[in-house]
Amino acid sequence: MGKKRPLVIGIAGGSCSGKTSVTNSIYDVFREHSVVVIEQDYYYKDQSHMSFSERLKTNYDHPLAFDNDLLIDHLHQLLDRKPIDKPVYDYVQHTRSSDIIHVDPKDVIILEGILVLEDQRLRDLMDIKLFVDTDADIRIIRRIERDIKERGRTIDSVIEQYMTAVRPMHNLFIEPTKRYADIIIPEGGENEVAIDLLVTKIKTILESTSIL
Repeated sequence: MGKKRPLVIGIAGGSCSGKTSVTNSIYDVFREHSVVVIEQDYYYKDQSHMSFSERLKTNYDHPLAFDNDLLIDHLHQLLDRKPIDKPVYDYVQHTRSSDIIHVDPKDVIILEGILVLEDQRLRDLMDIKLFVDTDADIRIIRRIERDIKERGRTIDSVIEQYMTAVRPMHNLFIEPTKRYADIIIPEGGENEVAIDLLVTKIKTILESTSIL
């Protein structure tokens, strides 16, 4: 008898809402039971055919920025217990890197990203759908810190991007996907009660499918 279908958990929410902390909390509990994390922002479209000045205009908070076709293909491969080569995105050059990350199939797949609940094809692959709900003022402060420290941005460029793209795209595309969530987690990984309840639910599903 073959292995059971892997469990797919989708974790959505605004930029810097705490999706990664929720993901890490789940990963830490189930790592010994075989977990893989697939980040949607590794699947931004390749823009090597565009000039650098054109790439700078990319709206990374719009659904069309993502190569969801490749992401869905990779998820199907993992669900079929086949390995994938996950792409890597170069935020300095604003295009896909030549590097790849080899990923072996696991019993639990965590799909994390701002718009993972926006595409029905992705939602249809998920067993549990989460939305991490964090106030906008906290998210912008976290984003400023992250983009300056990790992506070499200036504070002016981060604020301009937030006001012209991140905020309107959040209101237009990300916030509405909250209605698709099975569970809404306020304040992300700091919400220990929600995390504990979620972990219990995941254990119940895994035990019922004989994965644990």
